[in-house]
Amino acid sequence: MSFGILAFGAYLPRLRLDRRVVAEAHGWFNSALKSLAKGERAMANWDEDPVTMAVEAARDAFGARDRADVARLRFVSTTAPFLDRLNAAVVSEALSLPADINAADAAASQRAGTSMLFDALDGRSSTLVVAAEKRPSLAASSYEMTSGDGAAALLVGEGDAVARLIGSATRTADFVDHYRTLEQPTDYQWEERWIRDAGYAAVVPHVVKAALAQAGVEPAAVARFILPSTVPRIGAAMAKACGLAEAAVADTLMAQCGDTGVAHPLLLLVKALEEAKAGEKILVVGFGQGADALLFEATEALANAPRGLGVSGHLTRRRAESNYSKFLSFNDTIAVERGMRAEADKLTPLSALWRNRDAVTRFIGGRCMQCGTRQFPRTRICVNPNCTAVDKQEPEPFAEKLGTVNSYTADRLTYSPDPPACYGMIQFADGGRWMMDFTDVDEADLSVGQNMKMMFRVKDFDAQRGFRRYFWKAAPAT
Repeated sequence: MSFGILAFGAYLPRLRLDRRVVAEAHGWFNSALKSLAKGERAMANWDEDPVTMAVEAARDAFGARDRADVARLRFVSTTAPFLDRLNAAVVSEALSLPADINAADAAASQRAGTSMLFDALDGRSSTLVVAAEKRPSLAASSYEMTSGDGAAALLVGEGDAVARLIGSATRTADFVDHYRTLEQPTDYQWEERWIRDAGYAAVVPHVVKAALAQAGVEPAAVARFILPSTVPRIGAAMAKACGLAEAAVADTLMAQCGDTGVAHPLLLLVKALEEAKAGEKILVVGFGQGADALLFEATEALANAPRGLGVSGHLTRRRAESNYSKFLSFNDTIAVERGMRAEADKLTPLSALWRNRDAVTRFIGGRCMQCGTRQFPRTRICVNPNCTAVDKQEPEPFAEKLGTVNSYTADRLTYSPDPPACYGMIQFADGGRWMMDFTDVDEADLSVGQNMKMMFRVKDFDAQRGFRRYFWKAAPAT
């Protein structure tokens, strides 16, 4: 038993936008984009945001693990959907974490993910650190090419730790390599060479050497060196400056998913833990207004630790997307005529949302204690016509249940940001059924009997009042 990382998980959206289509669309204006046109970037669906991706990364980390002992939740994002609403509270409710959990949001720096992990490892409470990002970008910008959407989650606490912290260091400096404000909603970045020489080169070696010295570890002993950056070859340059082996420099996954911002150091740490062996030393650096360096040692428990899809599984779970217009529409980079059917008032009564939060956010239905019938939503009267017991239902979670498609419709009359709107009747394996929206589906692949899993997504947007509603949707289980 030791204090350290107990579980890890990740989430990447299914869609992958080919960077070549972006470069081809803007080549007439910015020919330099061709140099960034290799590989693909992870592209969030219209109903995904940092909150929904954070929930999925945490579910990937938890697996079948009991969540009742989690004492703290730290949700990290510089692009969280709400400026004045605790985004971590939405994540906590969707995960059905304890009501007395200490939940907080963290933002304002690209190293906020490593900073929150640093903080979690400094305590003695079970803490879930989850980071997610969906960064806005201007069309034809380098950020549009290099960014990617995604999330990572790490559970820290006392137990069979798969990795323990053996050294750390941090440094704070108001070095502004880029910024984003309410008045400037997309990132503005300064010149790359200056960022490399005045930023990374001045700060990273300091924290790396301090973390190694604290642990009493020689640079050559580091097996994996994680330093996310969109600045070319920065990892190799910093490894050389710190005396680390060039072979230790971790792939930043730029070609496979792009840089996921504040989540990327944790995402790459999850990838490293998926591949590491006991005894390996993993050095993670988060850069942004200074830097954090965290040196981990993988333990024997890593070999037998339960695994979700993780980074590797989500990289495999992909669908190529070559429609650049869809990407622009999903991210509101262009204004699209959505038609009269999109004009319905989406007012969300906040009082009703609060009263029904167990069903809406936690996806909790009922189980009749008299006859065992499961149902959603939970009601006072059992739906079993041979029972109809009154006030005999106990809470029954449905979020982790698998279901099958009983019937489905691909509707081109109902408004959807990604037509057709697909929905149908889901029959849950151990009882209960519900008419649900589908997500991450291809109309041609839908079939009766298809296995579906539940995913937390944006239900719809109230553009008039700037509010978004969340609910659970059915997605293909494979």
